[in-house]
Amino acid sequence: METALLVALGLAVGLAIAALAVFVARSRAPATDPAADQRMVELGARVQQMGELLAKAQTQLQVTVHDRLDAVTQHLGTSMQTAAKHTVENLQKLNERLAVIDHAQKNLTDLTSQVSSLRDVLSNKQARGAFGQGRMEAIIQDGLPKGAYEFQYTLKNGKRPDCVVLLPDQRPLVIDAKFPLEAITALRESTGEEDRKQAAQRVRQDVGKHINDIAEKYLIPGETQDVALMFVPSESVYAELHDGFDDVVQRAYRAQVMMVSPTLLMLAIQVIQQIQKDARMREAADQIRSEVGHVLKDVRLLGDRVRKLQTHFGQATDDMNSIQTSVGRIEKRAVRIEELEFDGDEAPAGNVIPAPVRKLGAAEL
Repeated sequence: METALLVALGLAVGLAIAALAVFVARSRAPATDPAADQRMVELGARVQQMGELLAKAQTQLQVTVHDRLDAVTQHLGTSMQTAAKHTVENLQKLNERLAVIDHAQKNLTDLTSQVSSLRDVLSNKQARGAFGQGRMEAIIQDGLPKGAYEFQYTLKNGKRPDCVVLLPDQRPLVIDAKFPLEAITALRESTGEEDRKQAAQRVRQDVGKHINDIAEKYLIPGETQDVALMFVPSESVYAELHDGFDDVVQRAYRAQVMMVSPTLLMLAIQVIQQIQKDARMREAADQIRSEVGHVLKDVRLLGDRVRKLQTHFGQATDDMNSIQTSVGRIEKRAVRIEELEFDGDEAPAGNVIPAPVRKLGAAEL
């Protein structure tokens, strides 16, 4: 396009120069010079020829410009349609992602609210105790049948542990929920060495107090089991105690108080359930033995009746064989009678069935 424009401009400049030359030649040449007239004619023809070339070049230039403009317009329209399509698709994807982000933000807001509620619960000692007791009750209710446990059981000394499990020897196993959260939280948030030592000492004091309370209040010789369970309703707190406070754990063992996490409590409940099942089996051993004796008696009686039935079936089989033999002989004799074959076929007298004797009545006499 730029080349055609330059050509057109060049032709226009050339035509203008030629016209100027013709004008100058006419103004300077004598009026009666034939050569000058001839040159003027030739120059006019050349100028006319150049004008035709210029018109043709201008026409070609217009056609080229129109074609290029059409191509550019079509390409621009296609590009705009493609860009608009891509823009719509990207906006749709962006809207979908924004919806996902909104949903995630809503879930995050709900989770934040729940965490705040849980923090409020755990910051209150009474609410924290109710939380631990609730988890313990849920585990026990899921693992043991009704009548095998009791919540807020009153001992003879008037103390009421959170839960007791009734074992076969009639001595309940005491389970009490404790949650030393404040001391553990202070330990985790301690920064300096001195703060950590003070927090660790507080953990030892709080947990030791819980151990002493359980051992003194709930371990009664002859009434309860020799061991009590201290339920820690947090796996992380339980792991923290076992990892960093082995002296506290040993102190609990010596006091016959076993610290259990939710997972260990579930395992203990499964063991207790199996113990109760074995005890019920031992209590019902006499009944089971009696029932087995009755079943054995019935089985023996059934065997005698089966043998008698087998004897009857054997006798019936023999009778059926005899009947088949008699039927076969009767069929053979019927065939011989039908064919009038009597020679040499007389049966022994003992095998002939006599005809029944009919008594004559008075009328017939």
